[in-house]
Amino acid sequence: MLEIERKLWQSGLQNVAGIDEAGRGPLAGPVCAAAVILPQDLVIDGVNDSKKLSEKKREQLFIEIKEKAIAYGVAFVSQEVIDEINIRQATHLAMQNAVDQLKVLPDYLIVDGNDGLPFSVSSEYIVKGDAKSQSIAAASILAKVSRDHLMVELDEKYPMYHFAKHKGYCTKLHMEAIREYGISSVHRKTFITDKVLGLE
Repeated sequence: MLEIERKLWQSGLQNVAGIDEAGRGPLAGPVCAAAVILPQDLVIDGVNDSKKLSEKKREQLFIEIKEKAIAYGVAFVSQEVIDEINIRQATHLAMQNAVDQLKVLPDYLIVDGNDGLPFSVSSEYIVKGDAKSQSIAAASILAKVSRDHLMVELDEKYPMYHFAKHKGYCTKLHMEAIREYGISSVHRKTFITDKVLGLE
């Protein structure tokens, strides 16, 4: 999980930040991105793509990553902005905002995916990066857990939608709630169509 980072460190790049997002696909809530700079050659046992980890393990690593990171940033972009500028642009904005939060200026960014949109710092996209890079995997964990925590908070305000269970994703339970209660202020209006709701 450090092969990518080691090549960059050996080339003279000291502070390499891994970047990933959580929440591109849900029907509700913001998209979240994280940027993480870890100490060189630090290995955090268990760090992997957040989707492959149990909720309990993610929560444990969430704390450990924040304690051991040289710097990290977590940023949200709201559902209103997603509806306004589209999810691709909103995800990139969240990633850039997370980079801007870093208290240590990164020399280079490694980003999960293959989007290609430029950042304020030199960067490269890595397909399935959260399974290849510890820094990107750490960012995926911070983004996923941060967003999950927010969706649990939204569940308290909007209990009829069961956000704590599905985190805003397009599940049968969620679609049934939308059909019964309508679209709330925390839903992504551009994502919710009759086809999505099974009405076509």
